[in-house]
Amino acid sequence: MRIGELARRTGVSERALRYYEEQGLLRPERRPSGYRVYGDADVAAVRRIRVLLAAGLSTAQILEVLPCIVDDDGLLTPACPELVDELVKQRDRIGEAISELETTRANLNTIIAGQRS
Repeated sequence: MRIGELARRTGVSERALRYYEEQGLLRPERRPSGYRVYGDADVAAVRRIRVLLAAGLSTAQILEVLPCIVDDDGLLTPACPELVDELVKQRDRIGEAISELETTRANLNTIIAGQRS
C-alpha cells in the first residue's frame, strides 16, 4: 500500500508517517519511481508507535525500545527485561514532572486566592 492508504488505515497524517521514516521508526520499501510501499506489518508498527508516543516516549526512545515491544492481542508488553527498567525510569520522570506541575498549580491557586481577598 502507498502512504495515503497507510494514513487512512492508521488515522496518522502522511507528514507524520514521513517523519517516522526519517526517524528510522518505519522502513518502507521503495519502488524505482521513489514511491513508498508499506505492508500490513506497518499498520501494526504505526499503532505501536502511537501508543508509545502517547506513553510519553520520544521518537529516539521509541527507536530503541520498538524491537523489544510485543503486541499481545492489542496490549503492548516489553519482551526484553532491561526495557522494563527503562520504562520504570520514564514513568518515574513523568511522575516527578506531574508533582512539580501540581506544586506550580497550587502556588498559582494561592496567588489567585490572595488577589480575590
